[in-house]
Parts: sequence; structure tokens; C-alpha cells
Amino acid sequence: MSDKVTQIAGRIGRALIAGCLVLSLAACVERIRAHGYVPEADDLDQITVGVDTRDTVAEVLGAPSTAGVTDDSGYYYVRTMVRHVGALEPKVVDREVVAVTFDDGGVVQNIERYGLEDGRAVVLSRRLTDNKTEGNGIIAQLLRNLGNFTAGSLLN
Repeated sequence: MSDKVTQIAGRIGRALIAGCLVLSLAACVERIRAHGYVPEADDLDQITVGVDTRDTVAEVLGAPSTAGVTDDSGYYYVRTMVRHVGALEPKVVDREVVAVTFDDGGVVQNIERYGLEDGRAVVLSRRLTDNKTEGNGIIAQLLRNLGNFTAGSLLN
């Protein structure tokens, strides 16, 4: 009887190990995800520089991914392809941007297409608030705040 139990336990153990191997390999499968929309060349050919306006561009090409941030100078259509492999950090493998710029009267001034090779890294700065709690644990912070409130402040 113990030989049968040992054989069954061995089979179950091997099946579990095989299942774990299959699941771990499945987690490493490469996935490509597309984000955004870029109009086709045929659609861009329908836009005439110097004639079409913001409204006609939006009607022909659809709503842009984004518009000029500060001066509303253009429409930008952006498509990005991102590769995901298992638990590794996702990597951008392709990016395409179509920029439709307008003059002050809202008439199309230029249409440009950019690829990933045309891009450059932009350093963003961010402002951080120093809370002066470095080296203090959560208990020390809580105990320090015990005297900083009154019963009246709890009612408000």
C-alpha cells in the first residue's frame, strides 16, 4: 500500500513541477501593445495645406491624441508600440507622431511625420516637498503630533 501511495505522490509532484514550469514559461511570452492612433497616408492626402482648418482636419482625421499645450498651435496624433516580456520593464519599440500645425487664423500650415528615431529624451523636473521626516519612524511621527491638535479642531 505504501508503494502505491509513494508512486501517486511522485506522479502528483512531477505534475505540479511540470505545471509550474509551463506557467513560468507562459509568463515570459512577449506581448506587443499598441497605444494611440495615427492617420493613414491616404487620409493625410485629403488635407490641403493653406486651405483646410482645425474643424476640417478633425472631421477628416478624427480627434487628435493631443493639441498644442500652451498656444493651441497644432494637432498631434501619436501611436506607440510597447513590448512587454514577463516581469521585465516594458520597452518602447516604435513610436510615430503626426503633427498638423496651424497658423494664427486656424488654417493648416504644415503636416509632419516623426518616428522613434527622430525623438529625443526630455528631462522633466519635478518639485518635491521636503517633509523633514527622514530617519523618523511612523511611531515617532505619530507621537510628535499628539500635542498639535485641540478638542475643538476635532469637531470641525
